[in-house]
Amino acid sequence: MMTDPIADMLTRIRNAITIRAEKVDIPASKLKLEIVKILKEEGFIKAYKILKDDKQGILRITLKYVDGNNVVSGLKRISKPGRRVYVNSKKIPMVMGGIGIAVMTTHKGVASDSTCRREGVGGEILCYVW
Repeated sequence: MMTDPIADMLTRIRNAITIRAEKVDIPASKLKLEIVKILKEEGFIKAYKILKDDKQGILRITLKYVDGNNVVSGLKRISKPGRRVYVNSKKIPMVMGGIGIAVMTTHKGVASDSTCRREGVGGEILCYVW
């Protein structure tokens, strides 16, 4: 049994980038889909799609490379099952001086740090991407 599926997803993406894979398959869930949508909107991945199977489905992510270099240079899980990290709207961190993003869950759904600042909402910081 997996205790932290978000950390597993980030590790699979990190490993795929290390070997310069074009695509990576991840067991799907609603939360993972929302995180991947944000990564697509922010330009960190090229595309994603959901493949049906007999279980929960598979989320296939197409990674993005520019001039042979990967766009994602780092992924870090912040809030973990053993230690949740919450911030209010005034304390949302800037990731890598604004180059990266923080993915957060709020009462309005999953959003990037810039969206949370704009809407004035805080929440749980899931991960940093830069």
